Amino acid sequence: MITSESNGQIKELIKLQKQARERRKTKKFVAEGIKMVLEAINFDKLDKLYVSESAFDRTAQRLGDKLERIPYEVVADNVFKQISDTVTPQGVLAIVNMPEYDVKEILSDERKAWVLLDDLRDPGNLGTIIRTSEGAGMSGVIMSKESVDLFNPKVVRSTMGAIFRVKFCYVESLIDIIEEIKKSGYDVYATAMEGSEVYDCVDYTKGSAFIIGNEANGVSDAVFEKASKRIRIPMEGKLESLNAAVSAAIIMYEMARQKRK
Repeated sequence: MITSESNGQIKELIKLQKQARERRKTKKFVAEGIKMVLEAINFDKLDKLYVSESAFDRTAQRLGDKLERIPYEVVADNVFKQISDTVTPQGVLAIVNMPEYDVKEILSDERKAWVLLDDLRDPGNLGTIIRTSEGAGMSGVIMSKESVDLFNPKVVRSTMGAIFRVKFCYVESLIDIIEEIKKSGYDVYATAMEGSEVYDCVDYTKGSAFIIGNEANGVSDAVFEKASKRIRIPMEGKLESLNAAVSAAIIMYEMARQKRK
């Protein structure tokens, strides 16, 4: 059992929780909670499991014979609190190998429905968008390199396991991706507040992508210029805009609704 915060494995876990650079270097991240651990095992991505002393019996019961096939460590409760990123830890977390996808793989998906994120910065928004992308049956999520780290602990939790099932990638130039999608014969819609077509008056059935911009500044001018059209979600009352993840969800489910019809 690990009983000291100075243990090398504990130091590694803390670095992975706090440093995007360490996650990128090792191509590993931390998934916390029994649901996320089970997903990591099912997708053969689990590297090592860590269980608090007080949570070991119930975790062993949940995992069953899976526990015999994976490397794990038991951690003293006071030490586990130092490696957890949550206020009330479940007592189980794992180091997980990052899933990786190629942008060509995403663009060739037969559903032809893409989410493009232009400098999205909020972890909760990104996690919710990944989760909703799975529910709406999107081809994948393509992010500008300035967007928030997908493997940030808050993002990982917000995905509720969809991080293992939704294709995603970061790209050097979102503009190049927009050009490639348009060159293949599909429209790319940029979300805007004014002077644009209402989102549910657009035909998405032949395949398309839409862009969600930065929470504070919206879609950048350079990206706007490359979009096929601008679309907006009409607002009642005095609201100027919706949360980025909510806006993305509304458009994704309109795309899914049209395709079902």
